[in-house]
Amino acid sequence: MASPNPNKRFSVELRGLGSSKAESTPPRVMRQTTFPPTSAKMKRQSLAPSLAPSAAPSISESEYLPRINRASRFSIDVRGLYPSSVWRGGEPGSARSSVTMLDPAEVESEIAHVERALDTYAGSDPPMATIEKTQPPPGEQVDPNIVTWDGPDDPANPKNWSTGYRYFLSMVACVTTLNVGFASSAPTSAAPYIAAHFGVSLEITDLVTSVFLIGFIAGPIIWGPGSELMGRQIVFRVSMVIYTLFILGQALAPNISTLLITRFVSGVFAAAPLTNCTGVLVDIWDPARRGHAVAIFAACVFIGPVCGPIVGGFVASSHLGWRWVFWIIAMMSSVVTVAVAIGMPETYAPVLLQRKARALRAADPVANAELYGEHERQDWTPKGVLQRTLYRPFTMLRREPILVLTTVYLSFVYGLLYALFQAVPIVFAEERGFGDGQTGMTFIAIGVGACVGAVGSFRFSVRYAGLIGKWHGFPPPEERLMGAMIAGPALVVGSFWFGWAGNNPHLHWIVPCIGLAWIGFSVSLIFVSLLAYLVDTYLMYSASALAANVIFRSAVGAAFPLFTVQMFRALGVGWACTLVGLVALLLTPCPFLFYKFGPRIRAGSTFAPCIDLMIAKKMADARQQAMVEAAIAAGKNKDADADSVMKPRSLNDERV
Repeated sequence: MASPNPNKRFSVELRGLGSSKAESTPPRVMRQTTFPPTSAKMKRQSLAPSLAPSAAPSISESEYLPRINRASRFSIDVRGLYPSSVWRGGEPGSARSSVTMLDPAEVESEIAHVERALDTYAGSDPPMATIEKTQPPPGEQVDPNIVTWDGPDDPANPKNWSTGYRYFLSMVACVTTLNVGFASSAPTSAAPYIAAHFGVSLEITDLVTSVFLIGFIAGPIIWGPGSELMGRQIVFRVSMVIYTLFILGQALAPNISTLLITRFVSGVFAAAPLTNCTGVLVDIWDPARRGHAVAIFAACVFIGPVCGPIVGGFVASSHLGWRWVFWIIAMMSSVVTVAVAIGMPETYAPVLLQRKARALRAADPVANAELYGEHERQDWTPKGVLQRTLYRPFTMLRREPILVLTTVYLSFVYGLLYALFQAVPIVFAEERGFGDGQTGMTFIAIGVGACVGAVGSFRFSVRYAGLIGKWHGFPPPEERLMGAMIAGPALVVGSFWFGWAGNNPHLHWIVPCIGLAWIGFSVSLIFVSLLAYLVDTYLMYSASALAANVIFRSAVGAAFPLFTVQMFRALGVGWACTLVGLVALLLTPCPFLFYKFGPRIRAGSTFAPCIDLMIAKKMADARQQAMVEAAIAAGKNKDADADSVMKPRSLNDERV
């Protein structure tokens, strides 16, 4: 263990409430936040401007805090410390006064450190998955040889590009995602025609959708490190070109084997936009405005698959035939590929800073020989890459209950969406005699619901943005859960509504469509809310959290179409949807539990920075101190009044 620092330091630890284990058990590293002592003069000088990322200390390997034995720590009981209580408690205006009294010097080190880590890794993970990576170092200055942005307003920083241009890039990213979602589901309506053409069963043609989603599983493993190493731009261009070429192979497939193989390969390359589009949004938007872009992105994730059966049903049943479904996908993909190739620049900050460092070294090889971009110092060996892209996501799934339950919930929601592509034809085509085109039109109800959910996400993101200033840029992640808490019960209602309305063919077709709209609304809002919660909970480790989520979500999405038809025909529409509704009901408490107990769970996490808990504790202490000082001042005033009453009169007073 490292020798103690001779300079005395104040430390605050946030850890779980469980008892410590026996000494024979290796100590689990918990959260320690260390602050240098500040004099009154330093406190006056250390105000809000010092919270800027430019004040961030160095993060070189030798400067991280040493591991500390559990026995030497003391804990803060976070029961009742849910951050929102800081704002709700006390008299009106007390929350505002507590912000004024909060000394930024006590939190600036960790905030600046985390902000710098977020800027450095920009949606990807730090090189090592240790808790020290989220802690401020002892206070040394930034290495002068590290190439960074030229101040907070550097025009080369993607976050400082014009608002219109950033909206354009967001639109390109969202349209790319919509295209991939459309390609995943469009062939579902053509499945009977494909089965008849190749002489195979409908169960085999269900694999046309499933193998495409199985390709998504490989996406985070391949395209995550690819974008870290080479940047977003090259990954987008290469993946979209190959993806489009294999779509052409599907349109020309001479047999079912060729169709399935090309679908799988195109799914692998289609996973690149799903993996990197969120990274682009993180690259170009700050947290205050990122929620809007993420809401649009999540809506595209669902609107794309919803539009697929609508178009596919009409095209496959027309004189054009099922092959034209793939020709239309290929044409759309070609347009999107051209847009990406021309309009999508490099947005990944570490790669941009690496290029800047190389340009500076090339401009003056002697004077700038020691300059480097921090991206150049990462571990790019196979072991290091596997650690970030494969080992760490599964490690987090073993250790992080928030990630586990969120992944289960999102996987169920994602699988339900693809199950509907098999269930809706049973309800409307088999029970009501709709044609393929008419059946496809019923998916519009899901799309309308998803759009309404996206609008709700906008409203919640505006609310969240209002908390950013009060919380020094790090509001409680639990404030992201409002949408999921509303949408969870709505999903249960929608499942029962669609099932039992669809089970009665004598009801008007609009009645089960209303249930589909409820499902679309719920799925969209849950998706946006929980993904944002993961990002804000794990910050610089969110890339690993999202990678784990995408892998399991895609696996579940690929599995659901394989048993949906059999389940609906065996149980009936009503009872099959009842089963779905009961599972949704079982998962509904998850966001409520996170909202209540999330701070305690995060306090014991190895990967969650928990800066909001530290800020909340400081706010609570400041408010408590203000109450004590007010009570003391009131007592002094009361004593002074009593003294003035008891004071004897002077001779002059007697004469008067």
